[in-house]
Amino acid sequence: MSAKMQEKKLCEGQELICINVDKVYDWIVKEMSFDVTPIGAIAFTPTVPAGTSFAGAIVTCEVTPDPTTPVVILGRENRVFCIDGENVVLQQLNIRKNFVVRLIVTLPNGLVFTSVLPTAAVNPTLLISRCEQITLCAPEGTDVSITFTDIDCFVCSPGTLSTPPTGGTPTSGTITFTGLTIAVTTCQSIQSTFPVTVEFLADFCEPREELPTACPAPLRPKQCHAIFPDDGHGNCCH
Repeated sequence: MSAKMQEKKLCEGQELICINVDKVYDWIVKEMSFDVTPIGAIAFTPTVPAGTSFAGAIVTCEVTPDPTTPVVILGRENRVFCIDGENVVLQQLNIRKNFVVRLIVTLPNGLVFTSVLPTAAVNPTLLISRCEQITLCAPEGTDVSITFTDIDCFVCSPGTLSTPPTGGTPTSGTITFTGLTIAVTTCQSIQSTFPVTVEFLADFCEPREELPTACPAPLRPKQCHAIFPDDGHGNCCH
């Protein structure tokens, strides 16, 4: 753009500005599905009484990304790919994704038991990790971010539920699952980005006009001319 043209545009209410943005090097959307088979005793709240009958119980689940470390990039390695007849260097990323699963057990009498949020010491089998490899244009120095656009789970098979006898093992108040299978499905948006400073010519923003607030005209209810009024001879007047 010539200096004269640029000066003209600046006079017309435009400005040459610089802003900081994240440049997207690559972006894919990918689905990942896997099964989970928690085993052993799982703590619930409220405390499950020993000897509780689970006949007719319904088991459901909820899954969320681990709030502490949802995604870990384990490493990236340059790989050469032939794309449209040209050799292109892309990066193969090894990624570990961490999830938290919560179980809900609903008895026929309406009682609901929810598993205690898992930690390393409590319900560790409900802390789930899954690894996968993806290929992106993500050279060293770029940031790789993963956003779960959808994440869901369902109980494929509840298996058998039981509680220990009073004073028995494992710890009383827990539920032991045998044969429980949970299916997890995630839709993930994966981007590689790097912060850059860009320059461009922009228009100044102008405020919009205020919305009109004139009072509306008086409204009159519609009449029932088919039945009223009539002309005194049994005929309706219109």
